[in-house]
Amino acid sequence: MVKAVIFDLDGLMFDTEPMWTTFWKPTLESLGLLYYEELPDAFRGTAGESSREVLRSFYGENVDTDAILRRFNDCAREAFARPVPKKPGLDKLIEWLSGQNIPMAVASSSSREVIERHLANGKLEKYFQVIVSGHEVACSKPDPEIFLLAAKRMNVNPAECLVLEDSHNGVRAGKRGGFITVMVPDLLPVTEEMKSLYTAECRDLFEVLELLKEGKI
Repeated sequence: MVKAVIFDLDGLMFDTEPMWTTFWKPTLESLGLLYYEELPDAFRGTAGESSREVLRSFYGENVDTDAILRRFNDCAREAFARPVPKKPGLDKLIEWLSGQNIPMAVASSSSREVIERHLANGKLEKYFQVIVSGHEVACSKPDPEIFLLAAKRMNVNPAECLVLEDSHNGVRAGKRGGFITVMVPDLLPVTEEMKSLYTAECRDLFEVLELLKEGKI
């Protein structure tokens, strides 16, 4: 039985993944760097030192990663000052979980400022007892540290905690942490590897709600 739920943010709760991709060109152009089409996918879901390693792999060991990340996050703050679309079924799922007294957390590679802004804009902040940002952990997904910290703060065993993810690294992290892991695909396709890792795949959050009500996850 699911005793708690951990939500990823980008691409799972909010339709922000395409927006993040658009931040790269102005960020890099402002610093005189080339834009590589492969960069957004390589960077997606990373945080901290992992994100810096991705940038070094494209621009060399001596690149000023802090300058890139500052400008990138400035673009995000400007864009996310306004509400962004919620993913289909999010409100219904959260309302049902709240009615069942099932605690919820957000565990995202985004900064706490961005997470809290999305929740506030979406009028969802009251539902989440726990928020864990990518800046609070040493290792980003696919390491399960961020999910394990969220579960610890909710005082729940990973085996009884549902992780909802759209990304490959998120699914990998959920599996490695021993969580019930459901993939709700967004930009990234479902691969054979994902099928071998996740507990279930749902087309949207409406289907997640259906499976929870039926006791199938």
